[in-house]
Amino acid sequence: MSTAGPASPPPRARRILLLGALGAVVLALAAGAWYWWADRAAPSGLLQINGRIEGDQIAVAPKAAGRISELLVREGDEVKAGQLLARLADEAVDARHAQTLAGAAAQRAQALALDTSAALLQSETAVQLATAQAGLAAARAELGRAQAAAMQEERDLERARDLAARGFVGPQSVERSELTLRSAREQQAGAHAALARAEQALRDAQLGPQRMRARLAEAASTRAQVTAAEARVREAATQIADLQVIAPLAARVSSRYANVGEVIGVGTPIFGLTDLAHVYLKGYVPEPLIGRVRLGQAAQIWTDAWPDTPFEARVGYIASRAQFTPKEVQTRDERTTLVYEVRLYPLADPGGKLLPGQPADGMIRHEEAAAWQRPRH
Repeated sequence: MSTAGPASPPPRARRILLLGALGAVVLALAAGAWYWWADRAAPSGLLQINGRIEGDQIAVAPKAAGRISELLVREGDEVKAGQLLARLADEAVDARHAQTLAGAAAQRAQALALDTSAALLQSETAVQLATAQAGLAAARAELGRAQAAAMQEERDLERARDLAARGFVGPQSVERSELTLRSAREQQAGAHAALARAEQALRDAQLGPQRMRARLAEAASTRAQVTAAEARVREAATQIADLQVIAPLAARVSSRYANVGEVIGVGTPIFGLTDLAHVYLKGYVPEPLIGRVRLGQAAQIWTDAWPDTPFEARVGYIASRAQFTPKEVQTRDERTTLVYEVRLYPLADPGGKLLPGQPADGMIRHEEAAAWQRPRH
Protein backbone atom coordinates (compact mmCIF):
# COMPACT_ATOMS: atom_id res chain seq x y z
CA MET A 1 0.00 0.00 0.00
CA SER A 2 1.47 3.32 -1.01
CA THR A 3 1.19 6.53 1.12
CA ALA A 4 0.03 9.68 -0.78
CA GLY A 5 1.57 13.07 0.12
CA PRO A 6 -0.44 16.29 0.76
CA ALA A 7 -2.48 17.43 -2.22
CA SER A 8 -1.02 20.45 -3.97
CA PRO A 9 -3.37 23.37 -4.77
CA PRO A 10 -4.75 23.47 -8.28
CA PRO A 11 -2.92 25.64 -10.80
CA ARG A 12 -5.62 28.40 -10.78
CA ALA A 13 -5.47 28.78 -6.98
CA ARG A 14 -1.67 28.96 -7.13
CA ARG A 15 -1.92 31.81 -9.66
CA ILE A 16 -4.38 33.73 -7.41
CA LEU A 17 -2.09 33.34 -4.41
CA LEU A 18 0.90 34.46 -6.45
CA LEU A 19 -0.91 37.52 -7.80
CA GLY A 20 -2.08 38.44 -4.29
CA ALA A 21 1.44 38.29 -2.95
CA LEU A 22 2.73 40.37 -5.85
CA GLY A 23 -0.06 42.93 -5.25
CA ALA A 24 0.86 43.25 -1.57
CA VAL A 25 4.48 43.79 -2.52
CA VAL A 26 3.48 46.46 -5.06
CA LEU A 27 1.31 48.27 -2.50
CA ALA A 28 4.09 48.19 0.04
CA LEU A 29 6.54 49.57 -2.51
CA ALA A 30 4.05 52.29 -3.52
CA ALA A 31 3.50 53.32 0.09
CA GLY A 32 7.23 53.39 0.65
CA ALA A 33 7.71 55.45 -2.49
CA TRP A 34 5.06 57.90 -1.34
CA TYR A 35 6.68 58.25 2.07
CA TRP A 36 10.11 58.70 0.50
CA TRP A 37 8.84 61.32 -1.99
CA ALA A 38 6.82 63.26 0.61
CA ASP A 39 9.74 63.19 3.02
CA ARG A 40 12.13 64.47 0.32
CA ALA A 41 9.72 66.94 -1.32
CA ALA A 42 10.08 69.61 1.37
CA PRO A 43 13.22 71.02 2.98
CA SER A 44 14.23 69.87 6.42
CA GLY A 45 11.81 71.06 9.10
CA LEU A 46 9.04 71.81 6.62
CA LEU A 47 6.23 69.62 5.38
CA GLN A 48 4.58 70.40 2.08
CA ILE A 49 0.94 69.64 1.35
CA ASN A 50 -1.14 70.27 -1.75
CA GLY A 51 -4.85 70.92 -1.97
CA ARG A 52 -7.51 73.50 -2.69
CA ILE A 53 -8.85 76.61 -1.04
CA GLU A 54 -12.24 75.99 0.52
CA GLY A 55 -14.63 77.92 2.73
CA ASP A 56 -17.34 77.25 5.27
CA GLN A 57 -20.53 76.22 3.52
CA ILE A 58 -23.89 77.68 4.53
CA ALA A 59 -27.20 76.31 3.30
CA VAL A 60 -29.77 79.11 3.00
CA ALA A 61 -33.41 78.07 3.37
CA PRO A 62 -36.76 79.83 3.98
CA LYS A 63 -38.50 79.78 7.35
CA ALA A 64 -41.89 79.10 5.73
CA ALA A 65 -43.23 76.89 2.98
CA GLY A 66 -44.30 78.42 -0.31
CA ARG A 67 -43.83 78.69 -4.04
CA ILE A 68 -40.64 80.33 -5.29
CA SER A 69 -41.64 83.50 -7.12
CA GLU A 70 -38.21 85.14 -7.57
CA LEU A 71 -34.55 84.14 -7.51
CA LEU A 72 -32.45 87.29 -7.35
CA VAL A 73 -28.91 85.84 -7.48
CA ARG A 74 -27.04 83.18 -9.42
CA GLU A 75 -24.08 80.92 -8.82
CA GLY A 76 -20.86 82.89 -8.54
CA ASP A 77 -22.51 86.11 -7.33
CA GLU A 78 -21.09 87.75 -4.24
CA VAL A 79 -23.79 88.83 -1.77
CA LYS A 80 -23.82 91.08 1.27
CA ALA A 81 -25.18 90.33 4.71
CA GLY A 82 -28.91 91.04 4.75
CA GLN A 83 -29.25 90.98 0.95
CA LEU A 84 -32.49 89.55 -0.43
CA LEU A 85 -31.76 86.33 -2.30
CA ALA A 86 -35.21 84.94 -3.11
CA ARG A 87 -38.92 85.49 -2.56
CA LEU A 88 -41.62 82.93 -1.96
CA ALA A 89 -45.34 83.45 -2.48
CA ASP A 90 -48.22 82.15 -0.36
CA GLU A 91 -51.70 83.50 -1.09
CA ALA A 92 -53.04 82.35 2.28
CA VAL A 93 -50.37 84.30 4.13
CA ASP A 94 -51.08 87.43 2.06
CA ALA A 95 -54.82 87.11 2.75
CA ARG A 96 -54.20 86.65 6.47
CA HIS A 97 -52.02 89.74 6.52
CA ALA A 98 -54.70 91.83 4.76
CA GLN A 99 -57.33 90.51 7.17
CA THR A 100 -55.27 91.42 10.22
CA LEU A 101 -54.63 94.92 8.81
CA ALA A 102 -58.37 95.47 8.32
CA GLY A 103 -59.16 94.12 11.79
CA ALA A 104 -56.58 96.36 13.42
CA ALA A 105 -57.94 99.42 11.55
CA ALA A 106 -61.48 98.62 12.72
CA GLN A 107 -60.34 98.20 16.32
CA ARG A 108 -58.44 101.49 16.20
CA ALA A 109 -61.52 103.29 14.84
CA GLN A 110 -63.70 101.82 17.57
CA ALA A 111 -61.19 102.77 20.24
CA LEU A 112 -61.05 106.33 18.89
CA ALA A 113 -64.85 106.56 18.95
CA LEU A 114 -64.98 105.33 22.55
CA ASP A 115 -62.24 107.73 23.65
CA THR A 116 -64.11 110.63 22.04
CA SER A 117 -67.37 109.49 23.60
CA ALA A 118 -65.73 109.19 27.03
CA ALA A 119 -64.28 112.71 26.74
CA LEU A 120 -67.68 114.07 25.70
CA LEU A 121 -69.40 112.22 28.54
CA GLN A 122 -66.90 113.66 31.00
CA SER A 123 -67.72 117.19 29.86
CA GLU A 124 -71.45 116.50 29.87
CA THR A 125 -71.27 115.00 33.36
CA ALA A 126 -69.75 118.15 34.79
CA VAL A 127 -72.39 120.34 33.10
CA GLN A 128 -75.26 118.06 34.11
CA LEU A 129 -74.09 117.95 37.72
CA ALA A 130 -73.83 121.73 37.91
CA THR A 131 -77.23 122.13 36.24
CA ALA A 132 -78.86 119.62 38.56
CA GLN A 133 -77.41 121.30 41.62
CA ALA A 134 -78.67 124.69 40.42
CA GLY A 135 -82.09 123.22 39.62
CA LEU A 136 -82.30 121.69 43.05
CA ALA A 137 -81.47 125.01 44.68
CA ALA A 138 -84.08 126.76 42.55
CA ALA A 139 -86.69 124.12 43.36
CA ARG A 140 -86.02 124.46 47.04
CA ALA A 141 -86.33 128.24 46.81
CA GLU A 142 -89.56 127.96 44.86
CA LEU A 143 -90.96 125.56 47.42
CA GLY A 144 -90.05 128.00 50.16
CA ARG A 145 -91.86 130.78 48.39
CA ALA A 146 -94.89 128.59 47.77
CA GLN A 147 -94.98 127.50 51.39
CA ALA A 148 -94.68 131.11 52.58
CA ALA A 149 -97.44 132.20 50.19
CA ALA A 150 -99.71 129.39 51.33
CA MET A 151 -99.13 130.27 54.99
CA GLN A 152 -99.89 133.91 54.23
CA GLU A 153 -103.08 132.98 52.43
CA GLU A 154 -104.13 130.82 55.40
CA ARG A 155 -103.69 133.81 57.72
CA ASP A 156 -105.58 136.06 55.30
CA LEU A 157 -108.43 133.55 55.19
CA GLU A 158 -108.62 133.45 58.99
CA ARG A 159 -108.81 137.24 59.14
CA ALA A 160 -111.45 137.32 56.41
CA ARG A 161 -113.57 134.79 58.27
CA ASP A 162 -113.19 136.77 61.52
CA LEU A 163 -114.18 140.01 59.81
CA ALA A 164 -117.12 138.36 58.10
CA ALA A 165 -118.28 136.91 61.40
CA ARG A 166 -118.30 140.38 62.90
CA GLY A 167 -120.01 141.81 59.82
CA PHE A 168 -117.22 143.98 58.58
CA VAL A 169 -116.94 142.20 55.21
CA GLY A 170 -119.25 140.16 53.13
CA PRO A 171 -119.06 136.44 52.31
CA GLN A 172 -117.47 137.28 48.96
CA SER A 173 -114.22 138.26 50.71
CA VAL A 174 -114.10 134.88 52.46
CA GLU A 175 -114.69 133.05 49.17
CA ARG A 176 -111.88 135.02 47.46
CA SER A 177 -109.52 134.21 50.31
CA GLU A 178 -110.43 130.52 50.15
CA LEU A 179 -109.85 130.53 46.38
CA THR A 180 -106.49 132.28 46.80
CA LEU A 181 -105.46 129.81 49.51
CA ARG A 182 -106.41 126.86 47.29
CA SER A 183 -104.27 128.30 44.48
CA ALA A 184 -101.34 128.83 46.87
CA ARG A 185 -101.60 125.25 48.11
CA GLU A 186 -101.62 123.98 44.51
CA GLN A 187 -98.48 126.02 43.83
CA GLN A 188 -96.94 124.55 46.97
CA ALA A 189 -97.76 121.05 45.77
CA GLY A 190 -96.24 121.89 42.38
CA ALA A 191 -93.13 123.18 44.12
CA HIS A 192 -92.89 119.92 46.08
CA ALA A 193 -93.12 117.96 42.81
CA ALA A 194 -90.52 120.21 41.18
CA LEU A 195 -88.20 119.66 44.13
CA ALA A 196 -88.61 115.90 43.81
CA ARG A 197 -87.75 116.14 40.12
CA ALA A 198 -84.71 118.29 40.88
CA GLU A 199 -83.50 115.80 43.48
CA GLN A 200 -83.91 112.94 40.95
CA ALA A 201 -82.04 114.96 38.33
CA LEU A 202 -79.23 115.51 40.81
CA ARG A 203 -79.07 111.81 41.58
CA ASP A 204 -78.93 111.06 37.83
CA ALA A 205 -76.20 113.64 37.36
CA GLN A 206 -74.27 112.14 40.26
CA LEU A 207 -74.29 108.80 38.37
CA GLY A 208 -72.43 110.51 35.52
CA PRO A 209 -68.95 109.76 36.94
CA GLN A 210 -69.87 106.10 37.23
CA ARG A 211 -71.10 106.06 33.63
CA MET A 212 -67.90 107.84 32.63
CA ARG A 213 -65.74 105.26 34.42
CA ALA A 214 -67.66 102.48 32.68
CA ARG A 215 -67.11 104.18 29.32
CA LEU A 216 -63.42 104.64 30.08
CA ALA A 217 -63.15 100.97 31.03
CA GLU A 218 -64.82 100.03 27.72
CA ALA A 219 -62.38 102.28 25.88
CA ALA A 220 -59.43 100.67 27.71
CA SER A 221 -60.75 97.23 26.78
CA THR A 222 -60.98 98.31 23.15
CA ARG A 223 -57.43 99.65 23.27
CA ALA A 224 -56.31 96.27 24.58
CA GLN A 225 -58.07 94.69 21.62
CA VAL A 226 -56.21 97.13 19.37
CA THR A 227 -52.93 95.94 20.90
CA ALA A 228 -53.91 92.33 20.24
CA ALA A 229 -54.93 93.19 16.67
CA GLU A 230 -51.61 94.95 16.05
CA ALA A 231 -49.80 91.90 17.45
CA ARG A 232 -51.67 89.77 14.91
CA VAL A 233 -50.57 92.21 12.20
CA ARG A 234 -46.95 91.84 13.29
CA GLU A 235 -47.32 88.08 13.33
CA ALA A 236 -48.73 88.11 9.80
CA ALA A 237 -45.94 90.47 8.71
CA THR A 238 -43.41 88.05 10.20
CA GLN A 239 -44.96 85.23 8.19
CA ILE A 240 -44.55 87.34 5.06
CA ALA A 241 -40.95 88.13 6.04
CA ASP A 242 -40.35 84.39 6.48
CA LEU A 243 -41.17 84.03 2.77
CA GLN A 244 -38.08 86.10 1.97
CA VAL A 245 -34.69 84.41 1.90
CA ILE A 246 -31.97 86.72 3.25
CA ALA A 247 -28.20 86.27 3.13
CA PRO A 248 -26.97 85.74 6.72
CA LEU A 249 -23.48 87.07 5.92
CA ALA A 250 -21.25 88.29 3.14
CA ALA A 251 -20.50 85.29 0.97
CA ARG A 252 -20.41 83.87 -2.55
CA VAL A 253 -23.25 81.86 -4.04
CA SER A 254 -21.70 78.47 -4.68
CA SER A 255 -24.80 76.45 -5.62
CA ARG A 256 -28.53 76.67 -6.28
CA TYR A 257 -30.87 73.84 -5.37
CA ALA A 258 -34.29 75.06 -6.61
CA ASN A 259 -35.89 77.01 -9.46
CA VAL A 260 -38.67 79.57 -9.83
CA GLY A 261 -42.11 78.01 -9.57
CA GLU A 262 -41.11 75.13 -7.31
CA VAL A 263 -43.03 74.64 -4.07
CA ILE A 264 -40.65 73.96 -1.21
CA GLY A 265 -41.09 73.22 2.46
CA VAL A 266 -39.76 74.83 5.59
CA GLY A 267 -35.98 74.53 5.86
CA THR A 268 -35.50 73.27 2.29
CA PRO A 269 -32.23 74.83 1.02
CA ILE A 270 -32.46 77.13 -1.99
CA PHE A 271 -28.85 78.34 -2.16
CA GLY A 272 -25.49 77.20 -0.89
CA LEU A 273 -23.15 80.01 0.17
CA THR A 274 -19.42 79.98 0.76
CA ASP A 275 -18.15 82.21 3.56
CA LEU A 276 -15.32 84.18 1.95
CA ALA A 277 -14.17 85.56 5.30
CA HIS A 278 -13.32 82.09 6.65
CA VAL A 279 -11.42 80.27 3.90
CA TYR A 280 -8.76 77.65 4.44
CA LEU A 281 -6.43 75.31 2.56
CA LYS A 282 -7.60 71.73 2.68
CA GLY A 283 -4.87 69.19 2.03
CA TYR A 284 -3.77 65.69 2.98
CA VAL A 285 -0.74 64.34 4.83
CA PRO A 286 0.42 60.72 4.36
CA GLU A 287 -0.02 58.51 7.39
CA PRO A 288 3.75 58.06 8.03
CA LEU A 289 4.19 61.87 8.26
CA ILE A 290 1.13 62.83 10.31
CA GLY A 291 3.12 62.56 13.53
CA ARG A 292 5.01 65.73 12.55
CA VAL A 293 1.84 67.85 12.39
CA ARG A 294 0.36 69.54 15.45
CA LEU A 295 -2.51 71.97 15.92
CA GLY A 296 -1.36 75.58 16.02
CA GLN A 297 1.84 74.98 14.05
CA ALA A 298 2.96 77.87 11.85
CA ALA A 299 2.26 77.44 8.15
CA GLN A 300 2.15 79.30 4.87
CA ILE A 301 -0.28 79.12 1.95
CA TRP A 302 1.01 79.64 -1.60
CA THR A 303 -1.14 80.08 -4.70
CA ASP A 304 -0.39 80.36 -8.42
CA ALA A 305 -2.46 83.56 -8.57
CA TRP A 306 -0.12 85.25 -6.05
CA PRO A 307 3.16 83.42 -6.55
CA ASP A 308 5.23 85.96 -4.60
CA THR A 309 2.80 86.44 -1.70
CA PRO A 310 2.72 83.71 0.92
CA PHE A 311 -0.21 83.91 3.34
CA GLU A 312 0.69 83.28 6.95
CA ALA A 313 -1.46 80.54 8.45
CA ARG A 314 -1.83 78.05 11.28
CA VAL A 315 -2.74 74.39 11.40
CA GLY A 316 -6.36 74.57 12.57
CA TYR A 317 -7.67 71.08 11.93
CA ILE A 318 -6.26 67.55 11.80
CA ALA A 319 -8.57 64.66 11.01
CA SER A 320 -8.85 62.12 13.81
CA ARG A 321 -9.12 59.19 11.40
CA ALA A 322 -7.21 58.28 8.28
CA GLN A 323 -8.84 57.93 4.87
CA PHE A 324 -7.86 56.86 1.42
CA THR A 325 -6.49 59.61 -0.80
CA PRO A 326 -9.44 61.46 -2.43
CA LYS A 327 -10.41 60.80 -6.02
CA GLU A 328 -8.76 64.00 -7.24
CA VAL A 329 -5.45 62.09 -7.05
CA GLN A 330 -5.33 60.12 -10.28
CA THR A 331 -2.48 57.72 -9.60
CA ARG A 332 -3.80 54.30 -8.59
CA ASP A 333 -1.02 53.73 -6.07
CA GLU A 334 -1.70 57.08 -4.42
CA ARG A 335 -5.42 56.32 -4.17
CA THR A 336 -4.67 53.28 -2.07
CA THR A 337 -2.50 55.17 0.43
CA LEU A 338 -3.95 56.27 3.77
CA VAL A 339 -3.82 60.00 4.46
CA TYR A 340 -5.11 62.49 7.06
CA GLU A 341 -7.00 65.63 6.18
CA VAL A 342 -5.33 68.84 7.39
CA ARG A 343 -6.62 72.42 7.17
CA LEU A 344 -4.50 75.57 7.20
CA TYR A 345 -6.34 78.73 8.27
CA PRO A 346 -4.97 82.18 7.30
CA LEU A 347 -4.02 84.36 10.27
CA ALA A 348 -5.50 87.50 8.67
CA ASP A 349 -8.27 88.28 6.22
CA PRO A 350 -6.77 87.59 2.78
CA GLY A 351 -8.94 90.34 1.29
CA GLY A 352 -10.48 88.14 -1.38
CA LYS A 353 -7.13 86.84 -2.66
CA LEU A 354 -7.86 83.28 -1.53
CA LEU A 355 -10.94 82.08 -3.37
CA PRO A 356 -12.68 78.72 -2.98
CA GLY A 357 -11.65 76.26 -5.65
CA GLN A 358 -8.12 77.64 -6.12
CA PRO A 359 -5.36 75.01 -6.11
CA ALA A 360 -2.78 75.90 -3.50
CA ASP A 361 0.26 74.59 -1.71
CA GLY A 362 0.90 74.65 2.00
CA MET A 363 4.13 74.62 3.95
CA ILE A 364 3.92 73.45 7.55
CA ARG A 365 6.89 74.19 9.82
CA HIS A 366 7.28 71.32 12.27
CA GLU A 367 10.74 72.46 13.41
CA GLU A 368 11.00 75.95 14.89
CA ALA A 369 14.44 76.63 13.43
CA ALA A 370 13.42 75.79 9.87
CA ALA A 371 13.52 78.67 7.38
CA TRP A 372 10.56 79.23 5.10
CA GLN A 373 10.97 78.17 1.49
CA ARG A 374 8.76 78.05 -1.58
CA PRO A 375 6.87 74.83 -2.26
CA ARG A 376 8.59 72.41 -4.65
CA HIS A 377 6.77 71.10 -7.65
